[in-house]
Amino acid sequence: MTIRKRSVHFLWAFTLFILTACTMTQAPIGNPEAPYPPRDVVVGDIYHLPTGVKVSAEEMLAAISDARIVYVGETHDNPAAHRLQLKILKDMVARYPGQVSLGMEMFNRSQQEVLDRWVTGMLDEKTFLKDVDWYGTWKMDFAYYADILHFARDAGIPVIGLNATQEMVRALGRQTPEELDPQTRSQLPEFDFDDPYQTAMTQAIYADHTQGESMLAGFQRIQTLWDETMAESITRHLQAKGPNQRMVVLAGGNHIRYGFGIPRRVFRRLPTSYVLVGVREIDLPKDKQDGLMDVEMPPFPMPPYDYLVYTAYESLDSKRVKLGVHMKEENGRVVVEAVVPQSAADLAGVRQGDVIVALGETEIADMFDLIYAVRQYASGDQSVMIVERDQTPITLNVTFTPMPEADRKVHPQE
Repeated sequence: MTIRKRSVHFLWAFTLFILTACTMTQAPIGNPEAPYPPRDVVVGDIYHLPTGVKVSAEEMLAAISDARIVYVGETHDNPAAHRLQLKILKDMVARYPGQVSLGMEMFNRSQQEVLDRWVTGMLDEKTFLKDVDWYGTWKMDFAYYADILHFARDAGIPVIGLNATQEMVRALGRQTPEELDPQTRSQLPEFDFDDPYQTAMTQAIYADHTQGESMLAGFQRIQTLWDETMAESITRHLQAKGPNQRMVVLAGGNHIRYGFGIPRRVFRRLPTSYVLVGVREIDLPKDKQDGLMDVEMPPFPMPPYDYLVYTAYESLDSKRVKLGVHMKEENGRVVVEAVVPQSAADLAGVRQGDVIVALGETEIADMFDLIYAVRQYASGDQSVMIVERDQTPITLNVTFTPMPEADRKVHPQE
């Protein structure tokens, strides 16, 4: 009897200890974002972050292609990131022919009809870019994405515009969902505004800004709109195509990193297998360093990606050129507002107020015509430009010069 009582008392005491220990908070061992931190990394290294195991590109591709959705986070203006995306897409298509779609943050739902015509070969590149309003909606140089989109067209891979329209973004940036009119509100996806990690990320990005709480709240609504809309677009497409359909999703790192952006919101709608792949630049030229945001992110309790590829922060081909004019469309004509000193246009004799009529064999009817025409030239190429000055046609000889490295985005300047 005595032995039994002691056994019961010991069991009770041990159980109490276990229950008490479970309620104690302890700091995690190591770094949850990198439980096995890679060491002495160089450009080209690939690590499986949850295990810290270094893998080859072939090993990574073999592993990630088991997943139904492969999310590839990008640095928008790094060509190395886009080569990785294309490599992953090609591998998925080779393994699952006819069963892979390409989801892209860079396009919104209203552009889907144009994307479908591109994939079926109905549009050449210039018409596609014009009809999809590439330079008006995404504003990045198309050269970053050209190889990916041409491969998708050549291989007949469905390209799905994932993002919200600019009209919806503007509306939700100004008002809460409850304040929107019923018709606009009906177009919204299902929202989860309570993710603590996304809130922390948003606050970190806005830490050095002084716009106030209302601007922060508006930005968080927009960030959530982007993620939820893209998650809804992915889910709808996969459900419509059936259980054998797979998708490679291309989006900026903040939408994929740590999994609480798009991936978690897709999984809420459609529990299915997925994997996160990202890049980290460890070789940064000075001009790239100057463009980085000074943001101190909070520590998150999970690795940012399943697989991390270490890359250089590259630039586009240095032979790419600009004309060197600021321009506007006025009464159906392209008018020069200003000329960049010592630019190709300046040296050719272009002047403020000139109307650009033609460049080489291309008639210039709008700013897009000029932007696209200039993109076909390389440094050192020569061409003929016709401008109208004081209602008089003038022929000018243009020698193109390299595009300034710091000027990577497309705006009303060429």
